[in-house]
Parts: sequence; C-alpha cells; structure tokens
Amino acid sequence: MQINVNGTQHEVDVDEEMPLLWVLRDELNITGPKFGCGIAMCGACTVHINGQPARSCSMPVGQVSGLITTIEGLGTPDAMHEVQAAWVEHQVAQCGYCQPGQIMSAAALLQMNPNPDDEAIDRAMSANLCRCGTYPRIRAAIKAAAQNIREKSA
Repeated sequence: MQINVNGTQHEVDVDEEMPLLWVLRDELNITGPKFGCGIAMCGACTVHINGQPARSCSMPVGQVSGLITTIEGLGTPDAMHEVQAAWVEHQVAQCGYCQPGQIMSAAALLQMNPNPDDEAIDRAMSANLCRCGTYPRIRAAIKAAAQNIREKSA
C-alpha cells in the first residue's frame, strides 16, 4: 500500500486495519505523533490528513487517502511553522508529550480561522488533553501565532 507522509511517498506492507499511528511510528520511524489513549480521546496522536486534524491511533491506514502531515512535516528547527515558533516563545511545553498533537490541532485551526476568538480556540483544542495544564499558554501561543500569520499575510 502507498501512503504519502510529509510529501514523501512510502510503500508499506501492513494490514489495512493497522492504525495509522503504528504505521508512522513502527514502519516509517516517524515518532512525532504519540500514543496516548488509543481511543482518539486525548489528541497526542493528531496528524493532518489533507490539512484536517485526525487521530492517527484509531484511523485504519487503509482508510487514509491523500497527504498525511505529521509534526515533522509542519516545520523544521530552522524554518518553524508560526504555531511552533509561538509555542517556543510562550514556553508552552512542560513535559512535552502532548505538544505535537496540540500543535497540529492549533495549526489546523489557524488554517481554517486565522483570527480565532477564545471560544473558537477552546472548541478546536477541546479534544487535546494536556496533563501539565498549560492551557493558558496554549491559548496565548495560538493567539500570537494567529497575529503573526495575519501580519505576514498583510
């Protein structure tokens, strides 16, 4: 089976029912998406499929069509995505385990809504759990990233 991850086509020989998360981590050694709950409730495994956030722990790889983007494909240390840069600026991460999923959800939000209010942020991020409780910093980082994106677009 062929899958496109971060702009690269991969041939994987796996059962079509295998969760995308395990294909990414175990077959392709892409370890940004994390295993948290295994039932699509915590958001640690969030990736984009065709630009939309998706929980890779419960998504059978055989149901995936189109471009898969993981945190590794969002930006690089030398060319960070606006959300990644805002995460660093606002020192969002504590333990960091949930952060790839948080960042992927935030990036999808800003792609759809470049000027979200608190309610839109809360709604978009409600399915991503942070055991460290950095929610106020997450919201501040999303607002900063949104501002930076709007300024660059102007």
